[in-house]
Amino acid sequence: MTGDRPFLGILFMLGFCVLAPLGDSVAKLLGGSVALGVLLLVRFGFQALLLLPVVLSSHARPVLTRRLIVITSLRTVLHMLGIGAMFAALRYLPLADALAIAFVMPFLMLLLGWLVLGEEVGPHRVAACAVGFVGTLLVIQPNFAEVGAPALLPLVVAVVFAVFMLVTRLIAKQIDPVTLQCLNGFQASLVLVPAFFLWPAFGSETLFQAPPSTLLLLTAMGITGTAAHLMMTWSLRLAPSASLAPMQYLEIPFGTLLGWLIFNDLPDGLAALGILITISAGLYIILRERRLERVSPSPPHAPPAAE
Repeated sequence: MTGDRPFLGILFMLGFCVLAPLGDSVAKLLGGSVALGVLLLVRFGFQALLLLPVVLSSHARPVLTRRLIVITSLRTVLHMLGIGAMFAALRYLPLADALAIAFVMPFLMLLLGWLVLGEEVGPHRVAACAVGFVGTLLVIQPNFAEVGAPALLPLVVAVVFAVFMLVTRLIAKQIDPVTLQCLNGFQASLVLVPAFFLWPAFGSETLFQAPPSTLLLLTAMGITGTAAHLMMTWSLRLAPSASLAPMQYLEIPFGTLLGWLIFNDLPDGLAALGILITISAGLYIILRERRLERVSPSPPHAPPAAE
C-alpha cells in the first residue's frame, strides 16, 4: 500500500477512533467478573492469532537479530504494562476520563523526544505541554477525590506508552508494522499462557467458569482491539501522519458517548473542562507542527531556531 489515498486513510483512522474505545468499553464491562490476567491473555492472544494470516500472506520475513529480539521484547513488556494499567483504570474511572488522562501521552512524547533524542522543543510547545498537563490535572482531581490512587493509573498508561513509542521508533524501519504487532502478540502470549495454567492467582478459574455471554464479550474485546490497531497501521500507510494526528482526539468524544450509552457516565463540570483544555492543547501542538513543516528550511549554515 502507498501513501496516496488520504481519504481512505482518514476512514481507517476514524474506524480506529471508534473501535479502540469500544474495546475499552468491553474491557470495562468485563472488569468486574474477569481477572486482569485473563483480559491480557485474550487481548494479546487474539492479536497473535488474527494477525498471523495477514503476516503470512504478505510474505514479510524480518531477520530476527539479537538486537531486534531484545527491543521487540522490551516493546512487548511495555505494551502489556500499558494495556494492563488501562484495563485496571477502567475498573475505577469513567471511560471518557480515563482516555482524557491517558492523552497526556503526546505531551510526554514531546518532552521525552527533547530529553532522550535531542529534538528541539521551543517555548510554544513547552507552553502547550504545560496547558495540557493542567487540563489533565483538572480531569484527575474529581476522580482522585472519589477513588483515590487508581485515578493516577491513566498517567501510568501515558508514561508507559510514551516510552513504548520511543522504543518503536528504534525499529520502525527494520520490521513491517503488522509483523511487529503479530510478534508482539506472540511474545506476550509466551509469558501469559504459562502464567494462565501455572499461577492460580492469574485468574484462570474466571475463564473456566465464565458463562457464554462473558466468553462472547471476551472474543469481541480481542477482535476489536486487534482490528483497531490494524486500522491505525493501515491509516498511517495511506495518509500523512500530519493529517491523521488531529483525528486521534476523536477517541475522547467517542469514549464519552460510549460511556454515557453503556455505563450512564458523563464527565462532571471540572473534568469536562479539563478534557476540553487537553484536546485544545494537543491540537495546538499538532497544528503548529504542520505549520512549521510548511516553512522553507533554513540554509545549512543557519539552523532553524527553536520556537
